[in-house]
Amino acid sequence: MNQSSPSSLESYPLPVRRRLRSLLTLLSLPFLAFLVLPLVALILRTSPQELLANLQKPQVIQAILLSLTTSLTSTLVIVVIGTPLALALARHVLPFERLVDTLVDLPLVLPPAVAGVALLMAFGRRGILGESITGLGIEIAFTPMAVILAQIFIAAPFYIKSARLGFEAVDHELVQAADLDGASGWQVFRFVVTPLSWAAVLSGAVMAWARALGEFGATIIFAGNFPGRTQTMPLAIYLGFELDLDIALTLSVILMGFSFLALFAVRGLLDRK
Repeated sequence: MNQSSPSSLESYPLPVRRRLRSLLTLLSLPFLAFLVLPLVALILRTSPQELLANLQKPQVIQAILLSLTTSLTSTLVIVVIGTPLALALARHVLPFERLVDTLVDLPLVLPPAVAGVALLMAFGRRGILGESITGLGIEIAFTPMAVILAQIFIAAPFYIKSARLGFEAVDHELVQAADLDGASGWQVFRFVVTPLSWAAVLSGAVMAWARALGEFGATIIFAGNFPGRTQTMPLAIYLGFELDLDIALTLSVILMGFSFLALFAVRGLLDRK
């Protein structure tokens, strides 16, 4: 016999359920209006004709291409280097796990400007590693590489947290059974863990990409705001408020569209799961 969860209204009598639904809907409207109004205003402020015209401007094209290139690169790096850490956290094999878990989550609450300064102190010319890297003829700060590193630093927790939850949800008995059948660690991960956690892993990658695409604070400090070189879409929006508001509006609509599609895709993956 099916039982309703404590949070469900189905356990209440029908008249009570109707009143509760009406009340909750009414109380939800103010905040929903607060969320929707700015987004609608942004869309109404930019006509399709202006959007198409601005998309042909070199500065807009450069910002879009740079943002897509760097965010996709950073997401790929995050998946490659973040998956082992997510799996280690899910299997609880790391020493000082609580400290590691806190460090992973720290970029989520750390002010982006602080992250930018920290990256500059680590990889800038006078940073801890900067002098050694510069001696090899490699420049990181204020280059596209700095954009990628800033995006990785800020966006990685979104992937690691989601992938960890997916790995933790895999039935441990299945993993043990594969081990008993003689499967190697890689085979267990490839043929057992990955198929059962792919939705969480892919959702985390999409969320990390969306966060990397919108990264601003750490990027402007560590990479600068140089058109065609380090000026991503968020930086171009910032500059557009001073020089060309139409460009700022166009890029804002594009970023909002990307963010909406990313969230919509994640919701779809989780619903299918």
